[in-house]
Amino acid sequence: MITCYLRYVIDPYKLAEFEAYAKLWIPLVNRMGGIHHGYFLPGEGANNIAVALFSFPSLAAYEAYRARIPGDHECQDALALADRTRCIVSYERSFMRPVLEG
Repeated sequence: MITCYLRYVIDPYKLAEFEAYAKLWIPLVNRMGGIHHGYFLPGEGANNIAVALFSFPSLAAYEAYRARIPGDHECQDALALADRTRCIVSYERSFMRPVLEG
């Protein structure tokens, strides 16, 4: 299993727009073979940092998901929302492997 960690720098004045974007991606990742663990929005501390975590069975499965995004109408709509609202300033993507019990 591979877990994608996305760290977003967001516009704190566009938190509602970012939350709408996040709510679009959770079912999309799940539909496309991943397990979305959620988006985590600013609470205490920095008001412009958000995180998303989702997993795929392998890096190859993640890459297949990424290859399907350009041809998926719902994914393109979600990306267009972020572009239109400019709620995301930047993001970093890292991959991690879980340490599981046993």
